[in-house]
Parts: sequence; C-alpha cells; structure tokens
Amino acid sequence: MAHNFLHTNSSLDAGKNGSKDSKVTVDRFLDAIWMERGLSENTLDAYRADLLALDQRLKSRDVELMKASKADLLDYISWRVDGGAKPRSTARQLSSFRRFYRYLLREGVISVDPTAEIAMPKIGRSLPQSLSEDEVDALLAAPNVSEPLGNRDRAMLELLYATGLRVSELINLKMEQMNLNQGVIRVVGKGDRERLIPLGDEAQDWLRDFIEGARIEILLERQTDYLFPTRRGDRMTRQAFWHIIKRYAKKAGVSKKLSPHTVRHAFATHLLNNGADLRVVQLLLGHSDVSTTQIYTHVARERMKDLHSRHHPRG
Repeated sequence: MAHNFLHTNSSLDAGKNGSKDSKVTVDRFLDAIWMERGLSENTLDAYRADLLALDQRLKSRDVELMKASKADLLDYISWRVDGGAKPRSTARQLSSFRRFYRYLLREGVISVDPTAEIAMPKIGRSLPQSLSEDEVDALLAAPNVSEPLGNRDRAMLELLYATGLRVSELINLKMEQMNLNQGVIRVVGKGDRERLIPLGDEAQDWLRDFIEGARIEILLERQTDYLFPTRRGDRMTRQAFWHIIKRYAKKAGVSKKLSPHTVRHAFATHLLNNGADLRVVQLLLGHSDVSTTQIYTHVARERMKDLHSRHHPRG
C-alpha cells in the first residue's frame, strides 16, 4: 500500500510560530506508527487532521504543540465541545493526542505526557443497525439480474452477506483471491492480516454465474484483475457501491437507516442468532480483538429476548 506520509517534504508547509517543526514531528509520528502497526491511510489521515487542528488552536494561543500542557489540551477539548463536538468525536481526538504524546515521551522529546490524567468522555457503544433475514432476502432480490450490472450487483450483495466483508475489502477483491473449487476467498484486511473465508453454495453459484457471463459482458475487450469492475472497466469506489446499496434498499422497501456496514452487521448477527461461536465470527470478520465482535452478541441477545417474549407471553 502506498504510504503518503513517508518522506513528506514538510519544509513546503513551513509557516510561523514553529508550524514547520510541529508538522515535521507529526509526520515522523505518523511514519513511526504506520511502520509499527500497519494502520490504514484513513486512520493516519484522521490522526494527522486531529493533530493539525490542535496545533492550529494552540498556535493562536502562542503555545507549541510539543510543549502543550494538560490545561492546554483541556482548553482545546472544552472549546470543541462548546462548538458542538459530540462525545464520540472528542474521544477519538483524545485517543489521537494520547498516542502522539506517548510517542514523544518514548522518543525523549517530552518528559511528561499531558494526556496522562485526562479521562475519556463516557460514550455509549451504539449497537450496529442490523437487518432481519426477510429484509436481507428482499435486498438480495432487488437487482435486475437479467442485466449485466444487475447480475454483478446481486453477486456483490450475495458475497457481502455470505462473508461479512468490509465494503473496502469487497471492492478491492481480485480474481486471484477467489478459489471457487475449494469454496473460499482470501482476504487481506486491516493491519495486513490475511484470512480465508468459506463461501456458501448460494454465493458460489452467483459468483460463478457472474464470472462466466455478466463480467465478460461488462468488460467487453478490456482487462482488469478486479473481480467487480464498473462499466468503464475500473475498480468500483466505496461511494459508488454505497449508492448501489441505498438504491436497492429503497427498491426492496427497507426503510431502516443503512450504513455501508449494514450487510456486514446482518451477517454477524444472523450467524450468532443461529448459534455460531463468537470466536468463529471474530475470525470471519477479521476483528483483532474479540471485544469488537462481542457487540453483536448484544444485538443477537435483544433479538432472542424479543422472540422469547413472543413465544412465551406472560400471564
């Protein structure tokens, strides 16, 4: 993966009041955590944006980023909260600051971590929105499979529901990652962790049908390694696929507020509803920590409670 932060020419960004120094330090920090942890470009972009926003506010108060105190950081956080920042957003920013100042401490740039005694804001962990099995069936049936693009969309939705892939993993899938003879796909997820995911018969049938028919029609004479090309023969973008899902949800009469992860959430919840082991679901989703997967057990438990109360109404 190309890494935008390596060898950044921060001298181009040089400005007044130590701006150059702080940007160079932020870039070094991003390089270091990228090499240590293999974080995604999106995560690194978020860290950079958080730190540069803090730097800008500190500069307006004649404080250097590397010399900020606990009071300076609390002032920044309260200023953002006054401006309408939500607890989740504040927690994410504070997490960025913590990682940055711990890095400076480790490197010997500072001797005291200003974030050490700042408490994380309390945020309720929101339960992921999920679809019922009937809603998933309606969504899968929405594309017009007699058209090449509709056939592609159905294969994408079937694969998404059969595997719980992240949307970014789905659109980046290449032909070489498919093994329909063995009924598995090989996926490289967050932190370059690789996992093998088994495919159900239904998903295999749709994929085989798409690869042998509609994919050839969409590409015509063009060549691409990507499994799901667009009409232009390019890789599909996240935004394009997101529009596709919203369009089919509307057609299927699904009125719930969807996110790009909705089908992934449905995959996890329905597996747990049907008695799958939490660790197995963790492996299939590619979560590094089982606590991330555990949130789905709450969704499944709520559903089970609901079903139980319907089957066993009280007195």
